[in-house]
Amino acid sequence: MPAIIVLFAGMARSYIKVSPIGVSNEKEYGMRILITGGTGLIGRNLCKALLDEGHELTVLSRKPATVPARCGPGVHAISSLDAWHDDMAFDAVINLAGEPIADVHWSEKRKQVLLDSRIALTRKLVSRIAAATHKPAVLLSGSAVGYYGDRGAIELDETSAPGNDFPAQLCREWEEAAMAAAHDGVRVCLLRTGLVLNDEGGLLGRMLLPFRLGLGTRLGNGMQWMSWVHIDDYVAMVLKLLHDATATGPFNLTAPQPVTNREFTDTLAEVLHRPAIFTAPAPLLKLVLGKRADMLLTGQRVLPGRMSACGYHFRHGTLHDALVNLLAQ
Repeated sequence: MPAIIVLFAGMARSYIKVSPIGVSNEKEYGMRILITGGTGLIGRNLCKALLDEGHELTVLSRKPATVPARCGPGVHAISSLDAWHDDMAFDAVINLAGEPIADVHWSEKRKQVLLDSRIALTRKLVSRIAAATHKPAVLLSGSAVGYYGDRGAIELDETSAPGNDFPAQLCREWEEAAMAAAHDGVRVCLLRTGLVLNDEGGLLGRMLLPFRLGLGTRLGNGMQWMSWVHIDDYVAMVLKLLHDATATGPFNLTAPQPVTNREFTDTLAEVLHRPAIFTAPAPLLKLVLGKRADMLLTGQRVLPGRMSACGYHFRHGTLHDALVNLLAQ
């Protein structure tokens, strides 16, 4: 997808505040939250929303000195989970860390990097939670709609079976590592995230320049499904899961109306008032990208069944509305 996150023992003691017996102090004082992956595009937007709610944050980062500038003034930073000492207290953990999956060729070495950045880190995080004197009440842990594999036009919800390709394997093991925290009484929510739309970067950010130049391109036959979500809805859903003590298990963080690649291409071109007449043939994409091309030529038609069931109302339910909101000048 929040609170105090304290770097040193003395600081931890000084930040802990006590509310009257029987009264939750979350809304009055905020929570203490540890975030991994907080300096990424999604993480930065989430940090801003958490700060706006009055929470105190600590971000795990390999470059801790950059955290306040990237995530917000007053955000603490640690460079390793080993810095989480026994007398530090966190009320919630949000785990978004993971190397980008589509940016580099999937050599065996790269696959191991992807596995370690998600699964190994999550296992270490869960181990640290288990050892903590003050255990967080909730762990929100990243995953992706790639969990379902290539399923064509079949509508998928959280009860659908996982796929068998590498991204699906990655997500399955990532989720299994996170769910181990439930053995220590921690509420665990799995964030099966779709394509997050944000004009500052990510998928949409990479597409804007060629589309604005009239070079918008359909991928393959364009019939593969794209399960997308506006960044504002993504952040709002994470906040809802953070605060809802009854929420556990997997949640699809996607908009209620997924689209095909052809529809995505046409809609983006329409919003930008540009043509999109080109096609990138599947054989060419496979030649250039290897196995990574499968992520562009296949997809999942994912529906946010559990988010809708728990009463979440989307701010941007259609792709056209989402793109107009992000791209209107």
